[in-house]
Amino acid sequence: MKVVLLAGGLGTRISEESQYKPKPMIEIGGKPILWHIMKEYSYYGFNDFIICAGYKQHIIKEWFADYFLHNSDITFDYTTEGERKVIVHDQHLDKWKVTVVDTGLDTMTGGRVKRIQKYVGDETFMMTYGDGVCDVDIQKLLAFHKEHGKIATLTAVIQEQQKGVLDIADDNTVQAFREKNNAADGTMINAGYMVLEPEIFNYIEGDSTVFEKEPLEQLVDKGELMSYTHKGFWQCMDNKREMELLERLLKNGKAPWKKWKEQ
Repeated sequence: MKVVLLAGGLGTRISEESQYKPKPMIEIGGKPILWHIMKEYSYYGFNDFIICAGYKQHIIKEWFADYFLHNSDITFDYTTEGERKVIVHDQHLDKWKVTVVDTGLDTMTGGRVKRIQKYVGDETFMMTYGDGVCDVDIQKLLAFHKEHGKIATLTAVIQEQQKGVLDIADDNTVQAFREKNNAADGTMINAGYMVLEPEIFNYIEGDSTVFEKEPLEQLVDKGELMSYTHKGFWQCMDNKREMELLERLLKNGKAPWKKWKEQ
């Protein structure tokens, strides 16, 4: 199953770092946060990624182009005149398939998803944002999605900082969806980590479509949007303070999302 990662935004709220690179490429613990998210999915057996790039998309492509080099022990042998030998001793690579797609500089989130439709094909896929980490059990999330049979499932968490606010019924059907309302604390919000059926593409018109608005609102009206409640850890990286928080958790060995073993 493919995993779509939204990684094309400007990241203006963390401009100290994003002026040099896309926000998902900002490093915590010496690796881009995008890499951490991919490691989460890989831990549960999902290794086929589609990255929706945009702003400074060449940096994402170049990073993956050099991934083999940076994660292998290599001897460069120039001792024989006119010859160059490259000897690979040990590889410390993840068995990933990574498709990086330039989905445009100013394209909205829904438009980015629409642009990668041909790479997803006619199959169920997962999707999340490239700037937040979580310790949700992705296999259980997928099982929940398959059980209810609706078009879309998103992961809901309780967070004081408001993102996409959700009103959820007792059967986990999303009754209302509103984006970034600061009126209340302790409300269930959209944390990403979605499972989507290919029918979702029918709800996206084009580049100007914001995924969190018309598509999700239409799914709500039709009773086709479900929530998977996660009571564990989730943290996005919208600003320098949040980046430093994630860095501290990693440094102190207390990063809940880091379930994989070091290679």
